[in-house]
Amino acid sequence: MLMLALAVTCIANAQEGTILVGGNVGLSSDKIGDNKESSFEFSPTVGYQFNENMTIGIQTSILNSKEDVSTVVGNGIVLSEQKINTLKVGAFYRYTKPLSELFSVFADVSAGYQAAKAEYAINNISYEEKSNGFYAGITPALFINMKNSFGLNFSIGGIQYSSLKSDTTPSVKSSSFDFNFGKTVNIGISKNF
Repeated sequence: MLMLALAVTCIANAQEGTILVGGNVGLSSDKIGDNKESSFEFSPTVGYQFNENMTIGIQTSILNSKEDVSTVVGNGIVLSEQKINTLKVGAFYRYTKPLSELFSVFADVSAGYQAAKAEYAINNISYEEKSNGFYAGITPALFINMKNSFGLNFSIGGIQYSSLKSDTTPSVKSSSFDFNFGKTVNIGISKNF
């Protein structure tokens, strides 16, 4: 899977009494034969920095994904398409530890509400499913302070939990626990205003 992630997190060196404004942008695309997967995510954040170590704020995330699959079944080919739109709204707590004037490490702990709408089409027969639930996660990262309050952020995954319950079919529930250290890479540019 080819993944491109751009994280723009405006925290540079956390300063007491300042406002944090930032976000993440992520893209992914994968093609194996005639099967294709793609996704786009935008996650803005706003928070208040109490001191150089603590920030509390709100975050949102909009995720759009699409998957096209063709499968040979018996004497025919089954074509299926899946589109999922997800909206997340929640809170986060960030703890930052400066290591020097050049380097800092930080970890975000987040939790909130999520709603998803999935549209499925199999051989031109389509249906829709809506669900909602909650999410929680921990994401560690490294910050490198550059010139003029610009910096770079690096993270290589984290721990995520997600739970969804179908509004369409109440008996359908799903939950996932992802430990994805080393499976994802986020590189971002930061600026402190």
